[in-house]
Amino acid sequence: MAATERIIFQPYIWRKSGKRTILEPGAAVACRNAEDALRRIEKVRGGLLSVAGAQAVRISVDEEAGDYGEPEVLGSVGDVPGEDIGV
Repeated sequence: MAATERIIFQPYIWRKSGKRTILEPGAAVACRNAEDALRRIEKVRGGLLSVAGAQAVRISVDEEAGDYGEPEVLGSVGDVPGEDIGV
C-alpha cells in the first residue's frame, strides 16, 4: 500500500498535575485538507475554540508498513510544545 497524506489538527490544553500545570495534547482531529486544519487554527486565534494552543500538521503515513514521515507544521497558534516533543 502506498503512503497517504494526513492532515491533523492537534489542540493542546493546560492541565493541573499536583502542584504543577502541564501542557498536554487534546484529542487530535483528522481534517479533509490543509485549509480545513488552518480554519481551525483561525478559530483558536479568534477565541472560538477554548484551547491553550494548536497546530495544523501534514504527515505522510503508510499504515501497512508502519511508516510515518516527519510531520510538517502548517500553522501554529498559542501555547504548543517545543521542537523536541513530537505531534
